[in-house]
Amino acid sequence: MYYDPIKKTLGQVFNRTPWLRRLFYHLLDLLLLRTWHVHRELRRWAKGRTQEPLNILDAGSGYGQYTYWMSGLSDKWHILAVDVKEEQVADSNAFFRQIGRRNVQFAVQDLVLYQEPNSFDLALSVDVMEHILEDVEVFRNIHASLKDGGMLLISTPSDQGGSDVHDDGETSFIEEHVRDGYNIREIQQKLTTAGFERVEARYAYGEPGQISWRLSMKYPILMLGKSRLFFILLPFYYLITFPFCLLLNWLDARTVHDSGTGLIVKAWK
Repeated sequence: MYYDPIKKTLGQVFNRTPWLRRLFYHLLDLLLLRTWHVHRELRRWAKGRTQEPLNILDAGSGYGQYTYWMSGLSDKWHILAVDVKEEQVADSNAFFRQIGRRNVQFAVQDLVLYQEPNSFDLALSVDVMEHILEDVEVFRNIHASLKDGGMLLISTPSDQGGSDVHDDGETSFIEEHVRDGYNIREIQQKLTTAGFERVEARYAYGEPGQISWRLSMKYPILMLGKSRLFFILLPFYYLITFPFCLLLNWLDARTVHDSGTGLIVKAWK
């Protein structure tokens, strides 16, 4: 299934007013389990740093929800959010100007080519690398763009059932993915090859997270893929499933998983 058309429709609905876009961001923060894991790591990184004038790269910013969340932690941080989709970048720049967050800038960039040597204290890549075939080139560019001691934080599917692929004969649930998921040792090796000195990786989306993902993402996307009329039913669907998803996300974010369909990876220059 192609996910981008559905994402574009959602963006058009929630881009109508700044209030709707803020609501959209908050809903994504609650529903998307990866956000729970990413926010947890970002809070750890941000501890003691909110008064420092730091530079952050949101590498593959999408809707801009992570940039929005980080820019709310400190107005002293300057955040550059890059993406390949011109319309999305333009919408995001307009929104952040409307709400007065002048420490944020969105720009059109291709991560395979983009490099800004020794510029950033933190780089964030959330559900991006599974869309890019030339992943080592991207890792090298981000490594070059980080300052010494800078950190890269990645969220991406694993090879333990990421992208809803469980057998050799299956294909990714999201057709825009160029890989079904990373082996945990594979991504560590690729980051080391790209120049990172220290790499830590752990699994996310254990059993609670996998159930939550199906309820909060897979089934709604399948319904919307059948017909846009399901947008009318979606609020009623989430009215029933939302409390269960919150509980499952909370459990997953507080559990150490021996295996999982997602990976949270940190790498330091």
